Amino acid sequence: MDQRTLLPATPLPIDQREGVYRAILTRRDTRGEFLPDPVPDDLLSRILVAAHHAPSVGYMQPWSFLVIREEGIKRQVHDAFLKAHAEAALMFPEEKRDVYRALKLEGIMEAPINICITCDRDRAGPAVIGRTHIRAMDLYSSVCAVQNLWLAARAEGLGVGWVSIFDNGTVQRLLNIPKRVVPVAYLCLGKVRGYHQRPELEAAGWRERLPLDQLIHFDQWGRQGTDEALLRRLRNDQGAAQSGRLELSHPD
Repeated sequence: MDQRTLLPATPLPIDQREGVYRAILTRRDTRGEFLPDPVPDDLLSRILVAAHHAPSVGYMQPWSFLVIREEGIKRQVHDAFLKAHAEAALMFPEEKRDVYRALKLEGIMEAPINICITCDRDRAGPAVIGRTHIRAMDLYSSVCAVQNLWLAARAEGLGVGWVSIFDNGTVQRLLNIPKRVVPVAYLCLGKVRGYHQRPELEAAGWRERLPLDQLIHFDQWGRQGTDEALLRRLRNDQGAAQSGRLELSHPD
């Protein structure tokens, strides 16, 4: 490759970098805050373009996007959710079941748009650069498309909720998805009343955010606490992240 064709590897202006981090830190799994307002086509188009520009193994681009607006189809998916939701409640310890049942875990009918992101595992043939030894890399690529879409939606002031409580085969049948194509994510998308300050499951006492400094290993698994300067910085940044911002400095 001609090195003269490379784009400059310089940081984005500080206000743009702040916007990226703010979108990441304030992104929420939206469930009960959707508004019925329609999403304009130009806005939906930008979000889908962002998803389509996700990284993918071997430049495979294995994703497709099913944009679902029809109430009848949404209702059938919602029915599949209700069945699985009732089954799931019995999988948790008895003392947690009432809390689980009280949680709002989807916005299928409330969101004006549902999007199913899929993975066509045969799109690039049997041998794909980068997938020769880790077969699941194409699935991971489709998840990257989900994250791109989610962050773009947050930047545009929209909410996204990922619904995963239903039988995947049932949803595949309802949406007429070919058997070779894997449904990866069923998303609810739309304008919202606002974003929760903290993730709902954290606010409800279901789970706490884990301390990042306890999840860092150095060079080999189990080597922790060997770089106190970095760990101290991580603790400070994690504390700042609770407010939805990270402290940035201008590049030298």
